[in-house]
Amino acid sequence: MECLTISPCVSSSVSSKTTNFSCLPSSSFRLTPKSVQKQRPLAAFQPAFHLFSSYAPKRNVHRAHIFLPHLVASMEEVDQTYIMIKPDGVQRGLVGEIISRFERKGFKLTGLKLFQCPKELAEEHYKDLQSKPFFPKLIDYITSGPVVCMAWEGVGVVASARKLIGATNPLNAEPGTIRGDLAVQTGRNVVHGSDSPDNGKREIGLWFKEGELCAWAAVQEPWLVE
Repeated sequence: MECLTISPCVSSSVSSKTTNFSCLPSSSFRLTPKSVQKQRPLAAFQPAFHLFSSYAPKRNVHRAHIFLPHLVASMEEVDQTYIMIKPDGVQRGLVGEIISRFERKGFKLTGLKLFQCPKELAEEHYKDLQSKPFFPKLIDYITSGPVVCMAWEGVGVVASARKLIGATNPLNAEPGTIRGDLAVQTGRNVVHGSDSPDNGKREIGLWFKEGELCAWAAVQEPWLVE
């Protein structure tokens, strides 16, 4: 690329009317595109050599970030949970009340049955509590009468169901929860709910046989989620 040679001029005399300048060839300097680029903010016009050089002024590119809530909602995972109304809830006639809490919340019922639990199944269900001193009493309680087995599904159903049910000790459960409203003692706390998505699947597989679950489309779903 060609370089432009400029000889700087130095003032030889200064007066109130005129100012004379003499050019000094010996002190000439070479003006390169690089040096013009550094002084570019002082120039009124862009240098001509920018048209032929590979240099391009940097521009701030702002990329738009698009948020689509309906796409995010569609990617949320649908969980399954096992809910069981214990013998005390059945004997007290609370089955309809408890089911309606989950229905009004908007979760989908996929399995439901009234069932007399055998001892072996109760022991398998509560096997994590075998070392507890109350384990024999717990098994006697669960097998003392029929229970209502339910499978529910929905986005976040496991965590939400735990909130609907309330704390294990009904005296510590918040008003508005099932145990907070309908129970007074841990040994008679009316209802069981899975504590994790994995346990939800395991317990549903434990309490329901193949063919007892129903896969169906709820017409209200578009009115619950985007």
